[in-house]
Amino acid sequence: MGLSRTTYWDARNRQSPALIRARRPYLVKNTLTGLALGAFALSVYAYTIHAIGQDEFEDVKVPDVPIKAAPQDAKK
Repeated sequence: MGLSRTTYWDARNRQSPALIRARRPYLVKNTLTGLALGAFALSVYAYTIHAIGQDEFEDVKVPDVPIKAAPQDAKK
């Protein structure tokens, strides 16, 4: 009626040329930032797996016989 629907997306949900032009200056910077964040997350994950893999648990004392639980009282 009085207001037209203005959007950066067409009826088939594709980007319009105006949206592509608006996003172009940020494309490289956003891609590099995403790659840097992904590389940081993967390096933290790899370091953690590497550090945990070296633990031998030799200092943990394991009992020979399992400790029996105390008998539970009947209904009070």
